[in-house]
Amino acid sequence: MLRRLNRLLGGDERRVDSRTIYVGRQPGSTNEAFIPPKFCDNRIVSSKYTVWNFLPKNLFEQFRRIANFYFLIIFLVQVIVDTPTSPVTSGLPLFFVITVTAIKQGYEDWLRHKADYEVNKYRVTVLEDGRRISKESEKIKVGDVVEVVEDETFPCDLILLQSSRDDGTCFVTTASLDGESNHKTHYTVPDIEKDLEMLCATIECEQPQPDLYKFVGRMQIYRNNQESVVRSLGPENLLLKGATLKNTKKICGVAVYTGMETKMALNYQGKSQKRSAVEKSINAFLLVYLCILLSKALVCTTLKYVWQSKPGQDEPWYNEKTPREKETNLYLKMFTDFLSFMVLFNFIIPVSMYVTVEMQKFLGSLFITWDKDFFDPEIKEGALVNTSDLNEELGQVEYVFTDKTGTLTQNNMEFIECCIDGFQYTYRDTASELDGFCVTDGPVSKLPQKASTEREELFLRALCLCHTVQVKEPTEQDQGQGGGLLDQVDGLGVDGEVLQPPQEEKGFIASSPDEIALVKGAVRYGFTFLGLENKVMKILNRNKDVEMYELLHVLNFDPVRRRMSVIVRSRSGDTLLFCKGADASIFPRVRQEEVERIRMHVDRNAKEGYRTLCVAYKYLSAEEYAQADAGLREARLALQDREEKLMAVYNQVETGMSLIGATAVEDRLQEEAAETMESLQGAGIKIWVLTGDKMETAKSTCYACRLFQRNTELLELTVRTLEDGRMRREARLHELLIEYHKKAVQDVPPGVTRSWCSDSQDYGFIIDGASLSMVLNCSHESNSSLYKNLFLQICQNCTAVLCCRMAPLQKAQIVKMVKNSKGSPITLSIGDGANDVSMILEAHVGIGIKGKEGRQAVRNSDYAIPKLKHLKKLLLAHGHLYYVRIAHLVQYFFYKNLCFILPQFLYQFFCGYSQQPLYDAAYLTMYNICFTSMPILAYSLLEQHICIDVLLENATLYRAIAKNAMLRWGPFIKWTLQGVFHGLVFFFGVRYLFSNPALQNNGQVFGNWSYGTIVFTVLVFTVTLKLALDTRHWTWLNHFVIWGSLAFYVVFSFFWGGIIWPFLSQQRLCSVFAKMLSSLSVWLVIILLILLSLLPEILLVVFRNPFAPRPRQLSEDSLLHSSRQQQLSHHCPTST
Repeated sequence: MLRRLNRLLGGDERRVDSRTIYVGRQPGSTNEAFIPPKFCDNRIVSSKYTVWNFLPKNLFEQFRRIANFYFLIIFLVQVIVDTPTSPVTSGLPLFFVITVTAIKQGYEDWLRHKADYEVNKYRVTVLEDGRRISKESEKIKVGDVVEVVEDETFPCDLILLQSSRDDGTCFVTTASLDGESNHKTHYTVPDIEKDLEMLCATIECEQPQPDLYKFVGRMQIYRNNQESVVRSLGPENLLLKGATLKNTKKICGVAVYTGMETKMALNYQGKSQKRSAVEKSINAFLLVYLCILLSKALVCTTLKYVWQSKPGQDEPWYNEKTPREKETNLYLKMFTDFLSFMVLFNFIIPVSMYVTVEMQKFLGSLFITWDKDFFDPEIKEGALVNTSDLNEELGQVEYVFTDKTGTLTQNNMEFIECCIDGFQYTYRDTASELDGFCVTDGPVSKLPQKASTEREELFLRALCLCHTVQVKEPTEQDQGQGGGLLDQVDGLGVDGEVLQPPQEEKGFIASSPDEIALVKGAVRYGFTFLGLENKVMKILNRNKDVEMYELLHVLNFDPVRRRMSVIVRSRSGDTLLFCKGADASIFPRVRQEEVERIRMHVDRNAKEGYRTLCVAYKYLSAEEYAQADAGLREARLALQDREEKLMAVYNQVETGMSLIGATAVEDRLQEEAAETMESLQGAGIKIWVLTGDKMETAKSTCYACRLFQRNTELLELTVRTLEDGRMRREARLHELLIEYHKKAVQDVPPGVTRSWCSDSQDYGFIIDGASLSMVLNCSHESNSSLYKNLFLQICQNCTAVLCCRMAPLQKAQIVKMVKNSKGSPITLSIGDGANDVSMILEAHVGIGIKGKEGRQAVRNSDYAIPKLKHLKKLLLAHGHLYYVRIAHLVQYFFYKNLCFILPQFLYQFFCGYSQQPLYDAAYLTMYNICFTSMPILAYSLLEQHICIDVLLENATLYRAIAKNAMLRWGPFIKWTLQGVFHGLVFFFGVRYLFSNPALQNNGQVFGNWSYGTIVFTVLVFTVTLKLALDTRHWTWLNHFVIWGSLAFYVVFSFFWGGIIWPFLSQQRLCSVFAKMLSSLSVWLVIILLILLSLLPEILLVVFRNPFAPRPRQLSEDSLLHSSRQQQLSHHCPTST
């Protein structure tokens, strides 16, 4: 980056990675021809289709599915070739599936078009020739000067030129970009004309790139008869599209990146079609059954011509060939016969399964929407299902990637307590702020006492001065709401805990919510920060006196130092340095005798999940300050190695300090966040926290959520741990990865699963965005692959992983890396802000939280829930049941179609391979559509093999179905063998019946249609009753569809064969069903064959191990045990 900055700001004119933007009047001679550079417009396009390409593109995507393409081929064969069955039998279901899917996808894309239209047609104000012109957002061009007023979002990426604030700053929130709702300060470019109409300048900056936190450029400002002025541009001058202007009446900025080249658009991951693991299993099973189908057709075609090769068999005397048949080419006739057999056995491929699966997914998703447990009274909304294609995937999740701010936490910081000189102070809400200090503990050897008043006031002054908090004057709206201190991070007021004069009722604004919490904590104890004006900080102390301090320097926070400082001068002329930061950063820089008094409190607060900060101070002599001031000014003017030079000065100044105390701030967790995370880990799911926040904050949250336990050893791979003066960063990265791999992977005993073994050491892994970039983008390809593998193996052996300071695109990269790792684990991403959209779209399943950060995450998610706590039931109950239901549905469909077609295949051996159907055309068409479809649909919607309460109580049950356990090859082969057994019983059982030629009372014999009808009757009753045996959760609807389907088959068969239908040229089943049931032998055989087919199932139920609990029994026992435990906990005291 520094080389690029040097190139842009230096004299190298051969720039290929930069763009030049002209602002205002064009520089140079007016006689020269000026050709403005071309950039993209400001239109945003997130839709997939247009009116013109919807039909061909959608049909192409749908026919890429192997099943749809197969049925299209079969339909065309039935149309072209003279086949035993009508084209309607395969064409109608295919048309229905294609139409329903096209309507659904078209509606979803129409919603995206609608959202794009609203963004692109939004009216914005552009300054042209000194006039304010209202334009549509999509018409903004690079180089336009745009005016934005308070609470509006920036329509494109802008360089800040002018602000309504006197100090040339503006405040923005980037919640829709990085999830942080706190205020960030941006600065205008110095030396800009007050009248922008007179501005003449060029901007040279880097080409668009997705990193939100990086921007390098320079601005050359031209003035009449004066030398041009060059000013460097950085991220502090860049206002990003999607961010919102706050606490500033209006700003003006020049557009540098527009449309799809803005940083927000570059961080947007396009929405791709997600496919569930079940769909992939269906395709695999489909290929197996397709091979079975081809084998059957090939066997029958071969045997037909072998049989016809015998004398007299090819052209018997009763069936002579026509002249056309005699002239037909033998190989063409063989191919035609092969296709005819394919169509005859085509029903082994369950075309109606796709219709049933679509209906099951759509209707099943309604149960999530209707679930009352998902309703949140605060926002008065429940769960939302944006795509129903992934219901079963909720039961297969192996990795959960969660955002922190607004997802795990409420982003609501609260000052809990502080420690001064080793004494702990907890705020007690009393009328007197002096009594607000409550000493709860201190050194064991001493009686409870307080620190000296002087030390207390010094500590509170440090809290009031060492920050970057701004004060917002109350607006008319705030006053209408009753006034009070209302800050701009969490919207919480101090609510008059310390009474202040009305003119002091101001809101706080800060770049970090914990800074506001500390300032509010000082207010509780009588020290109020009044604001910064002309570099002077004002404090109202306990005595209601205003203290004034001149702000000399701010030593900003950075992740390497993990501390920030201010240098101020009091009225008396004393120069003080106040410093606050992480304990590991402060303790080495203070006197060691002061450390032990504070350490015990810091450690205890950290273990309780609070965010801790230590506070120190130092008096600077005139010589020390002069040296520090000169060093800071020189470093800030440097164009090369600026960060390193500033760091050296910071480290020099921040030494020899005196430790005053420490603070504890709580970032409140979402309701039941810890319990939810614990349950998910109990279910065998690995949790990764991906956040753009600081490491300390995120680490505290992980402890509070119980992702990190007290005995968890943290493996840290961050910029701070990579800083080693002895070796380069890449070498240090390699060394740490090898060390952590040995510790977390190689030293684990074989066969031990670390997450569930209490005897083994638990590890947690922490990495930041800069270190992740080094892992993913190593200079050597071989090293890059090695680093990725080491990184993944370490993370997979850790109980939890924390990734902090992540850009949105980095979040998606991590999800993609895990998703494509060995075993292709199922991933789930959950977040509430637009910065989470990329990872939500990248994961197999994306969950949006209906939080405070807008609805972009919700709009781009597959499912949306009001709170994090709802994720537990969504996965452990709904996901578990959906997977079990649809897995049974898929296996059952293949099974019943194999039972259906196997007798048809066996029949060809007894009919001369003449392609004679065993079943009537009505039965062929209605078997999957009417006779057997409704019972399995009801089962797949209502079945509960284990009740929901038990699934939520016993998270380990989720592991029983992990890794697609019910759709592996073992269960598939078991179902297939069962289908073969039943098909053999149906066919040969009825053939044994037909060995007695006289089956009717009048001595007449049954024909081939009677044979097929008896087989079909046994088939329908057997497959339906088998589903009844598999059902564990009976409802009135199950009874209705199961017994109703059987009754409908009987009634239909009577009517179909008992009435002369005028539209039929031939009626094969006329009176067949009625005559068939008039034979007692037929009744007996039907009953016996049904019992024989289901005998293994019945014996399994009867002779099952009586000591092995069934799922329903397990449910009841578990609930009983749970209630007993609760009763015992109420009546029995816990022993210590």
